[in-house]
Amino acid sequence: MGRMNWKVYASIMLIIISILLYGLHFLIFRDLHHIFLYLLGDIAFLPIEVVIVTYVIHKLIEEREKADRLGKMNMVIGEFYSEIGNGLISKFSSYNDENESISSLLNSLESIDEQGFRAIRNKMKNLKFNIDLKESNLSEMKNFIVSKRDFMMRLLENPNLLEHESFTELLRSVFHFLEEMEMRRSVENLGKNDAKHIEGDIKRAYIFLVEEWLVYMFYLKMNYPYLFSLAVRTNPFNKNARVEID
Repeated sequence: MGRMNWKVYASIMLIIISILLYGLHFLIFRDLHHIFLYLLGDIAFLPIEVVIVTYVIHKLIEEREKADRLGKMNMVIGEFYSEIGNGLISKFSSYNDENESISSLLNSLESIDEQGFRAIRNKMKNLKFNIDLKESNLSEMKNFIVSKRDFMMRLLENPNLLEHESFTELLRSVFHFLEEMEMRRSVENLGKNDAKHIEGDIKRAYIFLVEEWLVYMFYLKMNYPYLFSLAVRTNPFNKNARVEID
């Protein structure tokens, strides 16, 4: 309320100043015709000025702010994959029956252009992420993901991520899997139904992880080639990937 009053008072003061200046103009030059001529011209231009300021300048500022937010969000996404995402992909891949099919699509992205990335995304829609926990070491998985709880909590506090719907869904699915692991005293010798439930949680998180990883890689390739180079050399789908450059 106080803020509105300040705006009202400021508006009244500006109008009074404008009236006083027009009055001073009349006292000096005694020419009402000149005053009304330019006053009408200024009023006539006002709608055009509103259009320019509201739709053009505001749009440019909005696009700039959007680009800045996108850059900050992708920095966070990159940190996520470095800290936990790539590790989860590697571990989830060992449970996936179609790991070879996914790896063959994603193990080499260096020379792929925009059309190539789109083609890969289309092909991935036809893949079935069949998760099988038989003879798996879930204790190792539990220790890994639970150790990342603090990092995950910090990500959820980041306001920039609220505007990234798909990545928010990824975080939600990973965090749910973390809680499923954390709340079980033991994750070995799971019952049939319980194992089925965990497989569903892994599949959900794994699909989000792979899809967002591909989108992030395309963003790096288009905007930050030096970051893309490192991401390629740590590609979790390429068993022969190594950071060192030959």
